Amino acid sequence: MTLFQKIIDREIPAYIIYEDEFTLAFLDITQATPGHTLVIPKTATDSFMSADIETLAHVQATAQHVAKKLQVALNVNDFNIISNAGPLSGQTVFHYHVHIIPRYSDKDLIIEHGSHADAIESIYQKINTNTK
Repeated sequence: MTLFQKIIDREIPAYIIYEDEFTLAFLDITQATPGHTLVIPKTATDSFMSADIETLAHVQATAQHVAKKLQVALNVNDFNIISNAGPLSGQTVFHYHVHIIPRYSDKDLIIEHGSHADAIESIYQKINTNTK
């Protein structure tokens, strides 16, 4: 059982700011920025990659609703909406979740991007050759 399932089952406390039949939203204990919130489905699935289309739709709709709620409550207009999928992406809890991270400046969250522009043509070819 994951940490998030324990929150759903109310076995451990959380700062829940939204709940409906399918999803739950609560403040992330790490607070990358003030208001950093997680949205999770109540039905467990490992990640964005394993979630069915209905779960994806519910989580995204809740993420938008909660972001609008944060926008008003915290007087913030910009957000990062992120879902890590797999250990190399930084996923540490293997229950699909979306981070809503309010942005107050361009320096409060740093995502480093490497330079792979020189390989863009070969990457494009791999994607179009090896996938439907």
